Amino acid sequence: MPETPHRYPLRVQWEDTDAAGIVYYANYLRFIERGRSDLLLQHGIDQHGLMNEPGGVAFAVRACNVDYLKPARLHEELVVTTSITELRGASLTARQDVWRGEDLLVRAEIRLACIDRDGRPRRVPPRVASVFATLSPNLSH
Repeated sequence: MPETPHRYPLRVQWEDTDAAGIVYYANYLRFIERGRSDLLLQHGIDQHGLMNEPGGVAFAVRACNVDYLKPARLHEELVVTTSITELRGASLTARQDVWRGEDLLVRAEIRLACIDRDGRPRRVPPRVASVFATLSPNLSH
């Protein structure tokens, strides 16, 4: 994995929590989605633009494995880290962790499929693949 994964900071808001002020488990999926979107955007890849260009593609979640280790609470500052661990022709795998300081709260492995407008698999565009390769020099292909 890369030595410095992408970091996406966020603060837990009221809408993220249940009545006890603890982050509702499904909201971690929103947090890690934002982390992946920010990773692309920070490297000049606009997902909306990718879909609207000729031969447009998008990334769809194919599989998600999440371990919930510790709870987060209202107003806490969290960081989502994202590392690309595998890149294949039409898919990739990301490891995403949610941290509160030094405490690992959630660990997720996400497999994404690259698809066209009709939902058919398409190769990851070369410019996107090259960004992933520079972010993750130890990628398995």
